[in-house]
Formats: sequence, structure tokens, C-alpha cells
Amino acid sequence: MSASTAPTARRQRLGTELRKLRERAGITATEAAKLIGGNQARISNIEAGRYGVSAERVRTLSCHYDCSDHELVNALAAMTGDRRRGWWEEYRKTLSRGLLDLAELEHHGTALRTSHTAGLPGLLQTADHAREVFRQVVPALPPPEIEHRLSFRIKRQSIVFREDPLPYHAVIHEAALHMEFGGSTMAGQQLAHLLTMSEREHITIQVVPFKAGGYPGAGQPIYYVHGPAPQLDTVQLDQAHGIVLLDAEAQLHKYRQVLARLESLALGAAESRDLVHNIAKNL
Repeated sequence: MSASTAPTARRQRLGTELRKLRERAGITATEAAKLIGGNQARISNIEAGRYGVSAERVRTLSCHYDCSDHELVNALAAMTGDRRRGWWEEYRKTLSRGLLDLAELEHHGTALRTSHTAGLPGLLQTADHAREVFRQVVPALPPPEIEHRLSFRIKRQSIVFREDPLPYHAVIHEAALHMEFGGSTMAGQQLAHLLTMSEREHITIQVVPFKAGGYPGAGQPIYYVHGPAPQLDTVQLDQAHGIVLLDAEAQLHKYRQVLARLESLALGAAESRDLVHNIAKNL
């Protein structure tokens, strides 16, 4: 069992889920420690993500906690196995922890869903479009920092280009398609890129047209990362102060409903492509 001065989001999530199982079983940390021949501090450190834990111990704890959800137990055990440093670690000293956590979540996810109203999903942006977005950050970023963030975003996009790409479902409001970041030429290139991406088998792009009227979520971008078990899903929200990650059961249920509602309001994939094509023609 190894200590970690900077626990990753994955290790912290493992600890959180073990704590939920323990509390649901009505077992205290001190009692759990006795079950595995340890002390309360060890259980607390595991649950906080400060200590790693073996797959065998995860299964032992789950058994003591009377967890009969084999899909969840297997998924938790699998979270202990990959100790290799991810590509995002090279950015740890230069970018926010929230961005690194997001890349790690994507890497270990099983499917991605997102909705956007006034902007386009980062994984579907061209490099020129993304660079222009970073130029709008307040306070303004120096050019080297813009390029640094751009390189990180481009590397994140590999999740939809790799040999085993994740299923990706994006709902975009029509308003976002009319935003001419960098001028009409760049906007046209971005829309053409969306059309190209929409033809990929694992990518679904739906557009919510203006005529759809009201919609839930108040226009807030939502990013939903599916885990190997439903309890391990994560919602990412962008806030003025940075990235927020949510994983409480009630929160996951709420955003699953919001996304389902948005998807039902949106045009089908073929109709959405037609709308994007028409907007591009009129730039």
C-alpha cells in the first residue's frame, strides 16, 4: 500500500466509492480496519485517496460491506490495476488539476455525452477555433500559454480518434452554430469539421433548433462521462472559477434526465447535419 502526496481523481473516486459502501453497510472506519487487520487511519487514508489499495483488498472490503453488485465490485477492483502515468501527467505543474482529472476520466471512461448552447464541445473543435476560444479568456492569456492549453486540448481529442474510440454523443444548440469565432472563414471551417466528425460511426451530433423553444439546464454546458458501472459515472460542469466534478447519485440522476430531455428536443442526426450544412452555406 503506497502513500500519495497528490492523489489522482481516479484514486480519490475509488476511495469515495469504498466509503459509500462502508457507510451503506453501517460499518465505522474503525470496524472496517479491524476486519482487514489494520487501523482506522489506514481506512481513512484509502478512502481519501492518499493510499493505494490492491484489487484483492477492494474485493475483501466489498465482501465485508455485503456488496452484491458484482459489476461495481469488478469495476472498483480494476481501478487499482493501472499504475502507469498518463500523458496528462506532463501537464501537472502547468495546468489546473481539474483539467488533468478530466483527461484521466475520459481515458478510463466507457462513453461520453455532452450538451452546449453558446459554444462547441472541446473535443469537436478545430485547432484554430480552440485557439480563438482561449484568446477570449479573462484575464488574457499570453501566447505561449494559449499554445500550451491548445496542445492539451488536441491530445484530449485523441479519445475520439484512437483505435477503440469512445462513443460520443453531443447535443449542440443552434445558437452555438452561429457564433463566428475568428470570422466567417474560420467558422465555416469549424462547421465543416463538425460535419466530418458527425460521419464517424461512434459520434452522434444532434442540434437543438431555435424552434424547439425552451430547454432544461439554463444553457449550462454539461459533460457526462460514463464509467464501467453506473455508480462510477461523473458529471463535469464549467464554472467561472474552474471545473467542477459531480458524482453523487442524485446529481448523476438529475443530469442523466437533463441530457435525455435535450436529446429528445434535438433534431435527428441526419436533420442535424442538414441544418449545420445550411448554416455553413450562409456564412
